[in-house]
Amino acid sequence: MKYPDDLRYTKDHEWARNENGIVTVGITDFAQDQLGDIVYIELPNVGDPVQKGHAFGVVESVKAVSDLYSPISGEVVKINQTLKDSPEMLNQDPYDAGWMIHVKMNENETLNDLMDASMYQKFCEES
Repeated sequence: MKYPDDLRYTKDHEWARNENGIVTVGITDFAQDQLGDIVYIELPNVGDPVQKGHAFGVVESVKAVSDLYSPISGEVVKINQTLKDSPEMLNQDPYDAGWMIHVKMNENETLNDLMDASMYQKFCEES
């Protein structure tokens, strides 16, 4: 399993990377491994609001259908169109090519309450 140090993590197995107030969101290596082969993804549209802790989409695998939860509140400014035709990218490269959405964070938002890599790794090992 990979746990990149430059990311923050949720207990729902999403990751977040903040770049000047634009947060890239995806699912973790642990999540894609637990799901198995991913066959479908449903993402929001550009301009849609997302709310921290609430579902913003759905991922479907051969094992299960799971909601995707936003690690922050804000507005979707970009979606990864490649995933619609190639959802398997989530299995192959969850941290780079498999990113899901870019969100412009609300002004009062931070990622400080999310887990860092070592905390998330420990959380996964205890699950």
